[in-house]
Amino acid sequence: MPPLAPKFEAHRHLFYCHSMSNNEQPPVPPQDENQIIAERRAKLAALREKGVPFPNDFVPADRAADLHAKYDEVSKEDLEAQGIEVSIAGRMMLKRVMGKASFATVTDGSGAKAEGRIQFYIKSDAVGAEVHDAFKHWDLGDIIAAKGKLFRTRTGELTVEAGEVRLLTKSLRPLPDKHHGLADQEQKYRQRYVDMIMSDETRATFVARSKAVSSIRNVMTEAGFLEVETPMLHPIPGGAAAKPFITHHNALDMQMFMRIAPELYLKRLIVGGFPRVFEINRNFRNEGVSPRHNPEFTMMEFYAAYADYRWLMDFTEQLIRRAAIEATGSAVLQYGERELDLSKPFERLTITGAIKAHAPQYSDEQLADIEFVRAELKKFGANVSNPPLKNAGLGALQLALFEETAESKLWQPTYIIDYPIEVSPLARESDTRKGVTERFELFITGREIANGFSELNDAEDQAARFKAQVAAKDAGDEEAMFYDADFVRALEYGMPPTGGCGIGIDRLMMLLTNSPNIRDVILFPHMRRED
Repeated sequence: MPPLAPKFEAHRHLFYCHSMSNNEQPPVPPQDENQIIAERRAKLAALREKGVPFPNDFVPADRAADLHAKYDEVSKEDLEAQGIEVSIAGRMMLKRVMGKASFATVTDGSGAKAEGRIQFYIKSDAVGAEVHDAFKHWDLGDIIAAKGKLFRTRTGELTVEAGEVRLLTKSLRPLPDKHHGLADQEQKYRQRYVDMIMSDETRATFVARSKAVSSIRNVMTEAGFLEVETPMLHPIPGGAAAKPFITHHNALDMQMFMRIAPELYLKRLIVGGFPRVFEINRNFRNEGVSPRHNPEFTMMEFYAAYADYRWLMDFTEQLIRRAAIEATGSAVLQYGERELDLSKPFERLTITGAIKAHAPQYSDEQLADIEFVRAELKKFGANVSNPPLKNAGLGALQLALFEETAESKLWQPTYIIDYPIEVSPLARESDTRKGVTERFELFITGREIANGFSELNDAEDQAARFKAQVAAKDAGDEEAMFYDADFVRALEYGMPPTGGCGIGIDRLMMLLTNSPNIRDVILFPHMRRED
C-alpha cells in the first residue's frame, strides 16, 4: 500500500541509468585549496616523513557516553581514590594550550549530544615534552586518542588525565565555526558528514530515526509478522501510481524498473503461505523534489491474512504511537508552532465528510453533482481537460477537491476512508457500496503518512482493473499501472482475505523530530550536482 500519492508535479523527466561500460563520469573538480588547507597538508607531509601518518593500532576500550553515565555522579574525591584507567578516541573539537599543560575536548559519537564528548588533560611531564609540543600543532578536527585516569576538574568536568596521547587521523579541512556550524542549509544536505560533526541536533534526529525504526521492527515481530526482502529491480513497475526510473540489464538484455513499491511481491508471499509479512524498504519514484518528496525514500509495508482495513487502522495507530514514544519519550509532540497529539484515538472521515468539515460551504447535493465538482476544481486551477482528471468519475473528482480544500488542514491524525474504486486499482470493493473500496489514507499535519486497504483477491476483477489502467496509460496518464500477468496468475492460485498497509518512514520521522523538510531526516538526500 504505497503512501505518498503523487501530486502531479511539473518538470518530471525520465531518467535512464546507464551501465558503467558507458564510462560516463562526472568531471573531476579542481583541488580546493586555501592557506589553511595548504598548512595542514604540509603537516601531513611531515608526518609521512616520520613514519605511519594514519596509524591503525589503537582500539579504544571506553566510550564517552558510557563514562558519563557511570561516573558523572561520582564525587571528585571518589574518582581520585578509585584510580579508573580508561582509553578513548575521538575528534578534537576544542583545544586550549597553557604552557606545560593543555586541554582538548573530543567527541566520539557515542551520544547525540554532550554525553558524546569528554575532555583530555595533557601535561608535558605525563606524556613527554616532545609529544606535548607536537600536540600544540594538532588542529581542530584531528582524531586523537588518549589513555589515562579519570578525574574531575575544579569546575566539575569529567576529564581524562592523559598518560599517553596520540594523533590517529590528520584532518586536512578546517571545521566550520564552532558556534554556528554549517550556516547554509544546502551545504548541510550536501556535506552531511560535516553537519553531523558540528550539530548535536542533526545527530539527535538520526538517533531518533534509528529508535523509531527499531520500535517498528519490534512491534511487527511481536505481532507475528515475518520480515522479508523483495526485489528492487522489477520487470514491471507495480504497486503504485508513479513514474519509475528505468534501467537496462545487460546480461538479460531487458528493460527493468527501479521499485516504486514492494506491494505485488509481498502479496505473492501471502499467496505462497506466509500469513503475515513486512518489509522496511527503499523505493524510487522519478517525480518532483519538494519538502515532502525525495526520489528515493523509505517505507514499511505489511500484509496480514484474514485482516481488513478496520483492523489495519487500529494496528497502524498503535504502531505509530509506540514509535513516537520510543523515539521521543512522548506521544504528544511539538511540530512547528503547534502541538500534535498521537495519544488520542485517530479521527476517521470519508472524503466528502472531510470536505464538509473543512470547507463547510459545500452541501451534499453539490458534492454529488459531477459538473459542479468539476467546475470547482477549475477555480482551484486544476486541469480537468487532461489525464488523469479528463475522464475521471465523480469519486476521483471529489478526491481532487478534497486535496484542494481539506487535506492540508488535517493537522491531528485523521484517517480518510472509503476511496473510490477508480483511484484504488488494488483495493477490495465494498460488498455493500458500489464503486467504493475498503481503503484509507492517514493524514497528519496535512501530510499523507500511510495508505492501506483490504486487498483485492479476486483474480478476474484484478485483471479487469489492470486493463483499465492500461487504457488510462494509453490515454496519456503516465502514472497509470502496467498489466502484471504474473501477479494475476498468482491470485488465480488463491490469496486469502488480506489487509495491507504502507507507512512513509521519512514523513513519519519529520513529525517525530519536528523537521520541516524531508531532507532533514534523510542522511544523504538527492541534490543537483554541484557543477
